[in-house]
Amino acid sequence: MENTTNLTENVNERRLADAWAELQNHAVRGSPLHADAYRLAFADPEFLLRRETRGIRIQLEMLKPDLDQSAQGIESTVVVFGSARFPAPEAAAASLAKAQASGDADALLLSQMHVRNAKLYDQARLFARLVAGYSARIPPAQRLYIATGGGPGILEAANRGAHEMGALTVGLNIALPHEQSANPYVTPSLSFKFHYFAIRKMHFMMRAKALVAFPGGFGTLDELFEVITLVQTRKAKPVPIVLFGTDYWKRLLNFDVLVEEGAISPEDLKLFTYVDEPQEAWDAIRLFYGL
Repeated sequence: MENTTNLTENVNERRLADAWAELQNHAVRGSPLHADAYRLAFADPEFLLRRETRGIRIQLEMLKPDLDQSAQGIESTVVVFGSARFPAPEAAAASLAKAQASGDADALLLSQMHVRNAKLYDQARLFARLVAGYSARIPPAQRLYIATGGGPGILEAANRGAHEMGALTVGLNIALPHEQSANPYVTPSLSFKFHYFAIRKMHFMMRAKALVAFPGGFGTLDELFEVITLVQTRKAKPVPIVLFGTDYWKRLLNFDVLVEEGAISPEDLKLFTYVDEPQEAWDAIRLFYGL
């Protein structure tokens, strides 16, 4: 009886594997898939990509990362946002040397900016090391894990810092028109890719116990204001929102104007904190939770 059961399971697994292998071969060859009524529904991309099945796709993007993180004990995260364009110091130094050798004035200006911004890469890396170092000393159920968008720049730096301390790190990447892949410091089993920005942002908040926003562009601003709005409207529990780099954020965003114009309450300015050092950022989180 046991042999029969095992044989049935193996046959079913083989059929599922064959179905996915067929789809993979089409993708590799760049061949269009034609509608096939006999194909299993879950293995039929033409069906799954229809407008009517969008709800199923959204549900799957919600469910898969949630189940995988729960299975690996990821319940509390510190989310780090920031520019994907700020390189590691070693990469910035190499870029500067190349620009100096070329004599290209525009390349030199760009590489000098990269060297300046690379300091933020180092600070994000050091911050993540502080979080991971603390978590290594406490029971697994109470640990805080670094979660980022999984890309390069500040995101890579945070994943890298935690990885260097031997911690698991989460990457919530997004499919974009230009080629993008997860940075090498995201734990492979915790490297997720999303199609829907909205579902990705929900996953950032589902486990977030703190948000640390380093200088960044449109994506960083989008994610930052999403969190501030959710906390302000009490759709999400209060969490520490830390703006790293006082000069950058105060030059970019004059929140006092919103108070002066009555668009927000003076108390709303207490929803976030400005810091300039990795230890300050970590201390703000520890003070909030009494760690």
